[in-house]
Amino acid sequence: MVGLLRTLFARPAPMPAPEREDWAAAFDLAVFHGLNADERARLRLLAEQLLAGKTFTPAGGAAPSGADVAAIAAQAALPILNLGASWYDGWREVVLYPAEFIHEMDEVDEAGVVHHMRHVRSGEAWAGGPLVLSLDDLGWSGRAEGYNVVIHEFAHKLDMANGAVDGLPALHGDMTAAEWAAAFTPAYADFRRRAEQDAEVEIDPYAAESPAEFFAVLSEYFFELPEVLVASYPAVYEQMRRFFRQNPLERFHDTAIS
Repeated sequence: MVGLLRTLFARPAPMPAPEREDWAAAFDLAVFHGLNADERARLRLLAEQLLAGKTFTPAGGAAPSGADVAAIAAQAALPILNLGASWYDGWREVVLYPAEFIHEMDEVDEAGVVHHMRHVRSGEAWAGGPLVLSLDDLGWSGRAEGYNVVIHEFAHKLDMANGAVDGLPALHGDMTAAEWAAAFTPAYADFRRRAEQDAEVEIDPYAAESPAEFFAVLSEYFFELPEVLVASYPAVYEQMRRFFRQNPLERFHDTAIS
């Protein structure tokens, strides 16, 4: 925690500007397959808007390259492709570590006892504050294999937009919290039960940690392995399709048969 706090008050190092080949490599990631020319153009514009509006701060000896910056911006732009850059308003900093980092915090149990906790993290998002990513984990993201630390942490930022971190983002006018809960609440209960029973699941068991983590992990699967999410929790997929205003299952399917 001390190391992370120091980065918040340090003078940011100049952000490496992505070159043309950096953008080309970023958009060649499997997670973007099936996007048409118009969608790719809009995604590039959103990614550039994100870079213009955020400060990237290296920490712990990280030395991000232009390729890293392009990969982060492009993947962060994907969830808001049909929403707009304003969905990431209200905070400014992305902190980059070279690999997993230690998060320290105090937790109070039901008996009122304070416990000092140390957790290894690949990323985290602070309400109103920075978003933190591991560059090592960035390298495993975007392969359409179900893991994406960028989408996971930016999904937390979307979740926080309505003032709570509870797995319920600010919904569009044609959606309701009741419909969202009708899909997510039983799905989360089922997933927790299966995780507690050590049942074999195709979705990362970390999704059972809390409703907020359930939403963030399922956001990874929505964009990376939509067929797994549809097979497991079709009602959740439908709510996420309406929220993100995208249908990755259709996009990947069209790519596969073209």
